[in-house]
Amino acid sequence: DVLTLAGLASLSSLGPPLAGQTMTTPNKQSVEGRRRELYALLGDLPDRRRAIGGKKRGEEERDGYVLETWDLDLNGIETVSAYLARPRGLTGRAPAVVFDHSHGGGYTIGKKEFTEGRPYLQPVPYAKVLTDLGYVGLAIDHWVFGERSHTTELDMFKAMLWKGQVLWGMMVYDSLRALDWLVTRPDVDGARIGTLGMSMGSTMAWWLAALDERVKVTVDICCLTDFDTLLAKKGLSGHGVYYYVPALLKHFTTSQINALIAPRAHLGLAGLQDKLTPVEGLDIIDRELTRIYAAMGHPERWKLLRYDVGHQETAKGRREIIGFLQRFSQLSALSSQLWFLADG
Repeated sequence: DVLTLAGLASLSSLGPPLAGQTMTTPNKQSVEGRRRELYALLGDLPDRRRAIGGKKRGEEERDGYVLETWDLDLNGIETVSAYLARPRGLTGRAPAVVFDHSHGGGYTIGKKEFTEGRPYLQPVPYAKVLTDLGYVGLAIDHWVFGERSHTTELDMFKAMLWKGQVLWGMMVYDSLRALDWLVTRPDVDGARIGTLGMSMGSTMAWWLAALDERVKVTVDICCLTDFDTLLAKKGLSGHGVYYYVPALLKHFTTSQINALIAPRAHLGLAGLQDKLTPVEGLDIIDRELTRIYAAMGHPERWKLLRYDVGHQETAKGRREIIGFLQRFSQLSALSSQLWFLADG
């Protein structure tokens, strides 16, 4: 039974699975219910239907691409600064990737990671990589990062908690609305959307894909962390306070959240020496998602690659990411729904 472990057997099955339970294949109705349940855990969020917009500050020529800088109105509370990279000379609609920046204590960096990279990423920044491949790429500054780093992470977390908000929830909300904005662009093919990120950006990638079916390809680098294993290993201090969502473990495991992505394409990459993602937890997630994707008829759409490194992207991993994006971004909006249609 794939559904029981995924928490999808019924909407009243809120607790984490018991030992020995296995996942059953979800149907579309159960997945949508669980998706609503996950979203409801994210605190008091702005209206998901509120009007959004943006003002372009300017654009500049970079190495093979054009970089636009935007001020986006996504949440109605504070402006969200963003970079939009498009291939030079782009005509027509292109596939697009939402790039999710990492944490790493670099509060003033934020979206600049997209264009400048980080020491734990491969040398060529993703803005260059993606546009060379013909993709449009979007990166926003999340709360307390980049141009939004006017308040400390801990102070923002506390202030939001008092107001009934959750810092991670507000970050996820901004990502969802950034995607809403991205697909309105005439140069973006809304049927070919991907998301990728490293560390905090890895976590954002799989949350965004779990909550939004428009994401057809997910790549998470070095933060596919099994919550219960992290607790058992006493590793909570390794993740920033942003990471923690009240009552989450009463409703979902990491595998259950990621099961909401299936059968859409998902590539995870992890370091065997990375304490943020204990190996025992990786084993659990890999086993459960392998069963889910196989049961849904698409075992090739899930892959977890492990390298004998710490918290870093490897050269081999970068090549795998590029190949995975190129292979699966060709899937149409219809193709990822065929399994549910066949399931009835």
